[in-house]
Amino acid sequence: MSLVRLSRFLLPLQNPAGFGLADFAEFGLALFFVLVLLFVKYARPLMPRLTRRPWATMLALAAAPILLRLLLLRLDPIPFGNVSDDFSYLLLGDTFAHFRLANPMHPMRKFFECVFVLQEPSYSSIFPPAQGFVLAFGELIFGLPWAGVAIMVGLLCALVYWMLRAWTTPHWALAGGILAVMEFGPLNHWMNCYWGGAVSGCAGCMVFGALPRLVKRHRTRDAVLLGLGLAMQMLSRPFESIVLDLCVAIYAAVALRDREVRAHLPRTAMIVAAFVLSAAGFTLLHNRAVTGSFTELPDMLSRYQYGIPSTFTFQKMPVPHRKLTQEQELDYKAQKDTHGDDPETVGTFFDRYADRISDYKFFFEAPLYIALFFFLPSLRQWRFAWLAICGCLFSLWTNIYPYFYQHYIAALTCVFVLMSIEGLRRISTLRFRGIQVGRDAALLLLVLCAAQFALWYGVHLFGNDPLLEALDDYESWDFINYGDELGRLQVAHTLAAAGGKDLVFVRYGAQHTLQEWIHDDADIDRSPVIWAIDLGPSENRKLMDYYKDRKFWLVKPDETPPVLTRYDPDATSEQAQK
Repeated sequence: MSLVRLSRFLLPLQNPAGFGLADFAEFGLALFFVLVLLFVKYARPLMPRLTRRPWATMLALAAAPILLRLLLLRLDPIPFGNVSDDFSYLLLGDTFAHFRLANPMHPMRKFFECVFVLQEPSYSSIFPPAQGFVLAFGELIFGLPWAGVAIMVGLLCALVYWMLRAWTTPHWALAGGILAVMEFGPLNHWMNCYWGGAVSGCAGCMVFGALPRLVKRHRTRDAVLLGLGLAMQMLSRPFESIVLDLCVAIYAAVALRDREVRAHLPRTAMIVAAFVLSAAGFTLLHNRAVTGSFTELPDMLSRYQYGIPSTFTFQKMPVPHRKLTQEQELDYKAQKDTHGDDPETVGTFFDRYADRISDYKFFFEAPLYIALFFFLPSLRQWRFAWLAICGCLFSLWTNIYPYFYQHYIAALTCVFVLMSIEGLRRISTLRFRGIQVGRDAALLLLVLCAAQFALWYGVHLFGNDPLLEALDDYESWDFINYGDELGRLQVAHTLAAAGGKDLVFVRYGAQHTLQEWIHDDADIDRSPVIWAIDLGPSENRKLMDYYKDRKFWLVKPDETPPVLTRYDPDATSEQAQK
């Protein structure tokens, strides 16, 4: 009997014990606490072995989120891509997988216009290259771009542990690594989309983990990791890399008071500069291939041509210099509304800043807010005060964006975990009338975090579609794909079942909302399925003549569910005349 069938016997009011939902919740919580306490009792002797073998521990932490996510594939399949950002990043990865920095303009490019993709002077994504390397790695090695995403998330969890070992004890570092698996692992948005976040997070781990090690030991390996981290941040989040560089400069300015640090500075600086300059050089080459100019970033050209992405809040909203498709027009209007036409003031800046505080919950489970309160006394130490300064710099810098997404500050992921762990460590030292009560209090907070993760992971592992849909509104800050709300997978399955090569015209309805359906590969002509905008029968015939060897389809994505039919331009013309 499968676990799924067994779990059906645990449904409320359908079990021999007559348990209702509240009974199951109470029983499950009690059982969880008992299992955790037993685990702590019998696993504690293993802790010294784990902490003495950091590389083995890192390997286990890297594997854990990947394996946990693979176990969920029954109900939560590999992400298909749902938004324009996904499709643009997938194009970027596919471009690199073809060993190109950019793709040539397509002669029929007016049919392939979509959001966050340039058609001229090259056919390319507008995003920075780092996430594209990750997706290209997954595509080339595993035949699956998402494999690169999963591996990068695993690497992030391992590097969080490595970073924490430079700031706290090995035992607390291990606790932080496990927290990272629960917070940023199988249920997290970064694992279940193609936008990225883990790349910048890994970059931050390298930087914040290498700096204190360099001050103590001055090893070449740590200088290499510092340079690699700064280079990765430049290639993943170019504008935020300026803030990370500033954070390093502040740390170095204080550390240089030490004579030994000053003695090793030239060698360290040369190593770091080699990586940073290499990243800068690649950025220039990538710019040249995509935009035709060494100094013009792809998103800057997109801003000029399409008016998106929008400018900083203190700048005027750009005006498009190309004719926009229906989807592009909707995206432009949405970004224009978010940006606003009123000039930026100190008041609007801090109003927006206050509104975004809740977004930082992405990095903290609810019980950890108590730990953050106990972290505050640590600010009396310069090294922790410096981390707080870094957090303020990042949050203030990203506040000049009209939009805010957590991957903008992903470089601080390890810093937020450290704040939680340092707060828990301080709690563990509390005593009441000579009795040490803090250790149990800190353990309780960790158990509550584990309980929340176990609850939602169990829902996805043993649940079904109705259960997932019913509980979706209560799953705060977790994001994992399930179901086929937009009907994309059903359309893809129909096309796959038909076999051969296909050309699909996309016809949006009058009430179409922001949902991009145009998503083509880097090599459009050789793609099994080509998605094209419906420009009307006469124009569509030109594309059909260009692709004579394909089957032709028409999809109406705004129907519920989307309607996919064979396409005949002559029949379409006759219906239009009637």
